[in-house]
Amino acid sequence: MEPRRVFHPFEPIYDGNSRILILGSFPSVKSREQQFYYGHPQNRFWKVIAALYGREVPVTVGEKKTLLLECRLALWDSVASCVISGSSDASIRDVQANDLSMILDRNPIRMICCNGKTSWQQYEKLIRPQTGREAVCLPSTSPANAQWTLQKLTDAWSVILEG
Repeated sequence: MEPRRVFHPFEPIYDGNSRILILGSFPSVKSREQQFYYGHPQNRFWKVIAALYGREVPVTVGEKKTLLLECRLALWDSVASCVISGSSDASIRDVQANDLSMILDRNPIRMICCNGKTSWQQYEKLIRPQTGREAVCLPSTSPANAQWTLQKLTDAWSVILEG
């Protein structure tokens, strides 16, 4: 697939009760098609969040939003636009970062977590200088991160329960 500039197609999920902000890198092709986060059926994000909070794995966009908000989670991505080839984080370049001030300035966010190294690297390089806030780098829930089992991911992600 030929690299091209793509703009983030959907809004962040948060409300006035959000305590933890989870940042992905940039929506995959599948997520962009479905117009919601972590749309690839092999991505383990929704399974991990459901397991941590003792909930059923959400299926619909409405169920996913409800799960996030009931668990006091905010969700967005580090990257607002970039040149990308398909869904490959490794191909991301010419990045423009999302402005997190709309979430951080108006909500009691106590912890920022990045879903994978690409999100964390973009946060550290482009966003942390503005926020001055540290972010935790968690292992990616992407199917490309196959060496991490669902149980290992859930164990590593359990740090969000402390937030």
